[in-house]
Amino acid sequence: MSHNREFEIAFVGLKSGLHVFEYRVEDKFFTAYGHQDFTNCNANIKLSLNKKNGFMQLKFDIDGTVDIQCDRCGNPLTKLLWDEFNIVVKMVEEPDLMNHQEEDPDVFYIGKGESHLLIADWIYEFINLCLPIQNMCNPDEYGGTLCNKIVLEQLKKMEEQVNNGNNPLWKGLNQIKGLE
Repeated sequence: MSHNREFEIAFVGLKSGLHVFEYRVEDKFFTAYGHQDFTNCNANIKLSLNKKNGFMQLKFDIDGTVDIQCDRCGNPLTKLLWDEFNIVVKMVEEPDLMNHQEEDPDVFYIGKGESHLLIADWIYEFINLCLPIQNMCNPDEYGGTLCNKIVLEQLKKMEEQVNNGNNPLWKGLNQIKGLE
């Protein structure tokens, strides 16, 4: 991953207690991560870092929008990003071993000699976790003026073929079964 100092927190110089950082994430942030299934990312990240003795509690509040395509009709959609994520960062002698053994994904270990915390990968992960697995037009929009009518008609024809048994993919199977 490319090193981006904007998403690096020098926590050694911070006093114990709560510190708030704010970040604006747009499409250029994702170039280091390769192609994304969305465009026009406009996300605001509010990071609350509570520094304690030997560990830090991080709370990421994600808010914003991205443009994606409907998986059904190809309609362009704008999805809201809205969620919060918590991570506990502990300072230990052997962080690689501890990260390998840790089963809780919300706990991360860094070396006691570390002075900076890199948060770009977490921001990338959390923005992607805000998106639904399946992107669909809202039920009240389905078939509306924004939906791609040609795609919806093709889907309806394919569904009818499957329901009527006229799907050419199944003809060979029907011959083997002795139905034809």
